[in-house]
Amino acid sequence: MTAALRRLDPPSLNQRLRAAPAMTRPLMLDIIDHACRRFPSRGRSERSARITRLVDAEAWTDAALALIELELPLWQVRRIAYDEGEWHCALSRERELPDWLDAAVEARHADLALALLSAFIEVQALALEVSRPSVPTVRPAPDPLYQPVACENFS
Repeated sequence: MTAALRRLDPPSLNQRLRAAPAMTRPLMLDIIDHACRRFPSRGRSERSARITRLVDAEAWTDAALALIELELPLWQVRRIAYDEGEWHCALSRERELPDWLDAAVEARHADLALALLSAFIEVQALALEVSRPSVPTVRPAPDPLYQPVACENFS
């Protein structure tokens, strides 16, 4: 199992996000620790310092948007809508396409930051699934006694 797979456990993070009534500092830090590969653990970049300041200020929605910008540079927020007490968020790689052509990742929650982060975790899990081949590739061990033979029948 690769290090990225050990760090990211989408089912449990998604369950925690769905079960949480509101964003909390420990939950946000846990998401950063387990789902963010580009967030530096040591030397702070300007972007990660901004996210840290947003977390310290408890600006959860801005911190979620900044994490999406840092961790998913090819993805953008396609839609944020509030309907019947829930926020619906969609992230997309092709934001300019019509809805019916786009393969957006959608999530919903009563809390906007949690809805954004749920979509973020879904995209992270999707990226891991795409990067892993469905069938493992194994290089055959070279056999020292192997010699190719031409077996053509010209009759």
